[in-house]
Amino acid sequence: MRHQNGRKKLNLKAPHKRSMIRNQAIHLITYGHLVSTRATIKELQRFVEKLVTIARVGNEFNARRRVKALMPYKDAACIKLFKEIAPKYVDRPGGYTRVIPMGKRMSDTATIARLEWV
Repeated sequence: MRHQNGRKKLNLKAPHKRSMIRNQAIHLITYGHLVSTRATIKELQRFVEKLVTIARVGNEFNARRRVKALMPYKDAACIKLFKEIAPKYVDRPGGYTRVIPMGKRMSDTATIARLEWV
């Protein structure tokens, strides 16, 4: 039974889902917005909010190590997270991103949404 298990499977195996979420987080950090299906956006939002919460403490060794463990692919995205994105949200208790619904996709009628920084 899946009682109180709030994560979506996204029809992917765990390693593929993890790498997809990491790559989309890097895209969001690099470009500032991301357009994808609503379920994927909601999962990515949880992941990115945790990254920003860790990075808010500043450029400390332990915080950088924890973010690097969650997002090991690109150093440039990690640097941008610590230097540009996280300092904007030091006084904010949470809710660093917003989800904007964008309707349905024409090909398969999947619900599309846009994720961006607040």
